[in-house]
This record gives sequence, structure tokens and C-alpha cells, in this order.
Amino acid sequence: MNILLINGGKAYGPSQGRLNHSLHTHARDTLVALGHQTQETVIDDGYDVPAEIEKFLWMDAVIWQMPGWWMGEPWIVKEYIDHVFSLGAGKLFASDGRHSATPTEGYGTGGLLHGKHHMLSLTWNAPIEAFTRPGDFFDGAGVDAVYLHFHKANEFLGMKPLPTYICNDVVKNPQIARFLADYTTHLQRLFPA
Repeated sequence: MNILLINGGKAYGPSQGRLNHSLHTHARDTLVALGHQTQETVIDDGYDVPAEIEKFLWMDAVIWQMPGWWMGEPWIVKEYIDHVFSLGAGKLFASDGRHSATPTEGYGTGGLLHGKHHMLSLTWNAPIEAFTRPGDFFDGAGVDAVYLHFHKANEFLGMKPLPTYICNDVVKNPQIARFLADYTTHLQRLFPA
């Protein structure tokens, strides 16, 4: 399988994005050991938009690695999507999916990446209970509800979601060895050899 790894971590603050970089590298090494082909983009290092569009055409699945910043993706990830997805018109999507005869139907069905998948790998300082426990900060909605807009941006291109991987409590209670072991299991389950 061809897997595109996008590292949306940012060299910022005391961590300098080290955990996201470690998870990105760990995913690459794990997937290559399983026999998959990978290509990578580290957004913070810069990128060429036409080359990124070609990577999306090449891949069977994309893994978005990023921290949770202010309840979503870092701005560099949003900027990447704005540039790559928008300039990918005609290659990544044909239209918004609607037709003039039925203008209220079919929005979001004009993607050209059918049969491909997207996955989120996230790092958050919030404990998992903040996402899953009713009455807590996200009122039990779950992490994928927080990232609904992000999933929909990928689905607009025709991709289907794979289960999200999340590392929680990464500042106050980091468990790096456990995060890496759990991520290995997650990747082996989704992308077997």
C-alpha cells in the first residue's frame, strides 16, 4: 500500500514538536517494516504544492500527524490544506458535486480520490475523559466530533476515514513508550503486512 505521511507538528514552545516528529518517524518505520511504500511531508519544513497534489494521487491512505492547538489543527495544517486542496481542483476534486438541475443535492460528492483513506494521529494535553465523559469539556462528543470539519475536508475529496489515534495528557502525564507501543498496534491493525 502507498501511504502518505504528513507531519503537521510545529517547532514551537518548549516541546519544539518532538512528540509529533517521533510519532511521524515511528509511523514511517513501522509501515516500511510492514512492507508499505511511504512518502512524507513535514509541513514546517516547507513544501511544493504541485508535488503535494501528486502525492495525494499516488497514495492509498494519508496519515495526518498533528498536535491539538486551540481545539483543532495548527494553522500550518489548515494553510497546507487551503493551498494543496484548492490548487488540486480538477485532480483531487471535479466540483462540489452538485448539478444545476438539482442545486440543493449532492454537495460534497465531487471528489476524485474514491477508494483512498485518511487517518488522524493526534497529540493532546487534554485527558481522554475530556472527550468521552458526558459533562466534561467536550461533553462526551469524542475526538472525531472535534475534528468533524477536518474529516469533511478530506471526505470532500472522496476519501473515507480510518479510526483516529490519539495520545492524551501529553504534557502533564506523558507516557511516550506506551504511546509508541499503542500506535504500533493501531498501525498494524489498519495496515497489515
